[in-house]
Amino acid sequence: MKDQTNQPIPQGKYKVAVRHQNLIYTSGMTPRVSGELKYAGIIQSKDPLENYKAALELATKNALIAAKSCLEEHEEIKFIPQLNVFLNAEPGFKDHAKLGNYASDEIIRQLGQQAIGSRAAIGVSSLPGNACVEITLIAAVIEK
Repeated sequence: MKDQTNQPIPQGKYKVAVRHQNLIYTSGMTPRVSGELKYAGIIQSKDPLENYKAALELATKNALIAAKSCLEEHEEIKFIPQLNVFLNAEPGFKDHAKLGNYASDEIIRQLGQQAIGSRAAIGVSSLPGNACVEITLIAAVIEK
């Protein structure tokens, strides 16, 4: 039985995650709770990076929850072959990788060090709803 507790709510015409064989692809997950955006705005170079930690953790948790909604009872996720971290950053921002580490750390907390795969941290000029971050990932499914 799939747990629908705290399941991300789509903000448009899409599914939060889809599965093809043993891979699950998530849609972009922003730092929302019950559909409400909790962290918005442009990432500023002058701000301490720690200011954005909670937003990255929440968006990453949402992506993992979405991915887990595609699992059967006898399955689990142990590896994230691809993690994409989109940052609504001001021009000239340079610490994309450091902010991306907050997302990687959340993956490690939930799935273990072995779960880390490749990652991209990408600065963009805007995100849906003016979210400060958005996460997508690919998850590999294995039998328990």
